[in-house]
Amino acid sequence: MALGRYNRVDNNNNKSSSYCSTVTIVIFMGLCLVGIWMITSSWVVPVQNGDDPAEEKKNQLKDQVETVIVDSNDRDNKPQFEDKPNDLRKDGPEKDLDVSLAKDKGKANLAAEENKEKTEEAKWDKSKKDNQQFNSVGGEKNIYNSENLGGQGSENNNEKPHSIKDDMKSGSDNAEKKGDESTSRTYGDKVDKNDDKVSDKRSADQVKKKSSNEDSPKGDKMFDKSFVDQVKKSSNEVFPKGDKVDKNNDNGFDKSSDSQVKKSSNEDAPKGDKVFDKSFDDQVKKSSNEVFPKGDKVDKNNDNVFDQSSDSQVKKSSNGVFPSVAQPELLNETMIQNGSFTTQAAESNKEKNAQSSSDSSSKDYNWKLCNSTAGPDFIPCLDNCEAIRNLPTNIHYEHRERHCPEVPPTCLVPLPEAYKFPIEWPKSRDKIWYKNVPHSKLVKFKGGQNWLKITGDYLTFPGGGTQFRRGALHYIDFIQKAVPDIAWGKRSRVILDVGCGVASFGGYLFERSVLAMSLAPKDEHEAQVQFALERGIPAVSAVMGTKRLPYPGTVFDIIHCARCRVPWHIEGGKLLLELNRLLRPGGFFLWSATPVYQLKAQDVEIWKAMIEQTKAMCWELVNKTSKEPINKVAIATFRKPTSNECYEQRSQQEPPLCPESDDPNAAWNVPLQTCMHKVPLDPSERGSKWPEEWPARLEKSPYWLLSSQVGVYGKAAPEDFAADNEHWKQVVTKSYMQGMGINWSSVRNVMDMKAVYGGFAAALKDMNLWVMNVIPIDSPDTLPIIYERGLFGIYHDWCESFSTYPRSYDLLHADHIFSRVKKRCNFVAVVAEVDRILRPGGKLIARDDVETITELENMVRSMHWEVRLSYSKDKEGLLCVQKSMWRPTEVETLTYAIA
Repeated sequence: MALGRYNRVDNNNNKSSSYCSTVTIVIFMGLCLVGIWMITSSWVVPVQNGDDPAEEKKNQLKDQVETVIVDSNDRDNKPQFEDKPNDLRKDGPEKDLDVSLAKDKGKANLAAEENKEKTEEAKWDKSKKDNQQFNSVGGEKNIYNSENLGGQGSENNNEKPHSIKDDMKSGSDNAEKKGDESTSRTYGDKVDKNDDKVSDKRSADQVKKKSSNEDSPKGDKMFDKSFVDQVKKSSNEVFPKGDKVDKNNDNGFDKSSDSQVKKSSNEDAPKGDKVFDKSFDDQVKKSSNEVFPKGDKVDKNNDNVFDQSSDSQVKKSSNGVFPSVAQPELLNETMIQNGSFTTQAAESNKEKNAQSSSDSSSKDYNWKLCNSTAGPDFIPCLDNCEAIRNLPTNIHYEHRERHCPEVPPTCLVPLPEAYKFPIEWPKSRDKIWYKNVPHSKLVKFKGGQNWLKITGDYLTFPGGGTQFRRGALHYIDFIQKAVPDIAWGKRSRVILDVGCGVASFGGYLFERSVLAMSLAPKDEHEAQVQFALERGIPAVSAVMGTKRLPYPGTVFDIIHCARCRVPWHIEGGKLLLELNRLLRPGGFFLWSATPVYQLKAQDVEIWKAMIEQTKAMCWELVNKTSKEPINKVAIATFRKPTSNECYEQRSQQEPPLCPESDDPNAAWNVPLQTCMHKVPLDPSERGSKWPEEWPARLEKSPYWLLSSQVGVYGKAAPEDFAADNEHWKQVVTKSYMQGMGINWSSVRNVMDMKAVYGGFAAALKDMNLWVMNVIPIDSPDTLPIIYERGLFGIYHDWCESFSTYPRSYDLLHADHIFSRVKKRCNFVAVVAEVDRILRPGGKLIARDDVETITELENMVRSMHWEVRLSYSKDKEGLLCVQKSMWRPTEVETLTYAIA
């Protein structure tokens, strides 16, 4: 039956027997009643003392939970509790007085109470110890912890957690008060998920109690609904439907590659991922009520969000962790097995983990400044001077290829002197700060071709190039007029620009809705790729040498070479055959070099060799223009065949067809082959059809993704693709755009470090930016899907440095990449690489398991980065940080990088 909250239900026989004794005692002691009251006033007066935390908290309650306490003699009755806020007014000090007087009703009851006191006193001691552990772990490292609903306990370390029993037993002695608190978990309690099965109603009761009693000093209200409602909302908004956490796995992940990727999706399922819906400042104020459950704390001065819990606390689940504050003493042990009490083994293990986590969080990182010949432009895998000196030959540009050091650097690359925050796009296309890329050699070499000029504090880019001195746009339109089938921005969306220079061609193609992957080596054309990236134009440092380029086969709509200085015709056309691997069937090769339009002997000889080579490869010469009047250059356009008929009819099988075992998509450190791959003919095979026109191709599942195939996240491939696409729309729109304090107008160069289907990049399609989609070499090979959507990307091994200059990107997105990489790589070196390629003021958004996020946060804090947001739920964490200008003073000399 539902009784008053603080009523005590005693055994009827006890009530009858004690009644007569009580009457006799009252008659005999009538004249001494006042004296007895004075003697016992030390037990009763604190109940009415306004300074008593329990009474003060009780008076503040607006919505409470009723509890029926079952006497130890009535073990057949089950505890009951209801949500009746209206009953609170009935529970005044007179109820507490009844409880106090009940102590005089008999020695049996008193003995029971004393036993209870001893048991609960022991529990309180353990709870206080856990609370101290929690506070010691918190410190400066604060991550949003949605599971730790009592997370504000650190604000008053000396105040015991308040429970309903404080009010119920406020008329008892101090020892009894301590005992009453033990049945509810303290803020830092670590509860074993497999042992603690608590109903949603108990969790709701607990949350209501704690949300009233543990408000922050500023009066922040962390909850205005029941835990059940909040959990539903949180699960829909932050970690949407589909969230599956392995509660038996401390890392929350399957170690296999596919399972790991599944987890990265399930961590934010595609529906309703609503983390923020206002500006960052507004969201921080309301996040505790709308998104982040009670216990989350926000540093309002720094716009930083921190976590006050240890690693093990963050890993709690939302349903099996929180014992109800309103839960009575466990009198009937046959009702449940472990109930709200953990086992000693579980408590001991969790305490060890907490101490281990605390030790890890306090780890010091001794960052040093890299000393290399390249200085502020150091690219570890391209500036390995020792490896380059030991090369047997460089006839095939081996010295421009990647030669990564055996031990990746863990030092930080210095900044150029007087470095400034980059100029924002679109102004950056035309000018950049000279001090950011202080190289003038290229101005002398290419100034007459309108590549770039020095104008005061700026490097300016008139928009010219070797083959389009009067401007790239006129050159682009000239190509369209010569070959109407190109259809810039519709049929032709993703192109490869070989030998790009400062990438003005790619920079102006944005006006035609075309993405250009600009490619150039780090050579005597000093910092040309760095100029491109500083301008906000996508580019990578690479060379066509002895290995395949790090892209899958048949993905580029067009490949362009404007006097790119690549000897296509030599050695059986080996380099041209690499373009054949990359080009879609039906795709175009645009070549505007001097052999196309000049009549010098060498040019004529090269042109003749090119015609023979392309004919042997079955490429069709679609058009060879005459010199256009403005730039005075001509263009030759070749098209790759769409069938194998020509290959079969050749009189000489030279170059030969590649064996069936040769995978055209295998591209990471694979030597070049002098052969051609057949054109796919099966209608369900990739490459047999041209993609949909842009922008329809972005949203549509590729025709070659079949329902019989299993996607990365375990669903049928087309369904998997659609779910991922919808998921990232929700995350980007409702979280990244509004809730992280990012000024997206200043974001231009973006990298997704593990892109999967490219959903993150697709969700940003309306922004004035571009995304380099990286597919790690140990992840499912989904890069062809990304190209099919009209996006671009590259393969990479994150145990090595990326082929880009320092300070290249405004934002890095890392979705469950670090937890995988650190299993086989030096995690400190990976973070140092992140620091290298990210600009000062740039942002890193990382989503991963809590252990990894905690470790990452500690590292970036040690580099003086600003933590903008840190949030965790069910073993999953979200971190947004901003790189600072800080550089260490201690220097580390990299002997292999000294020329």
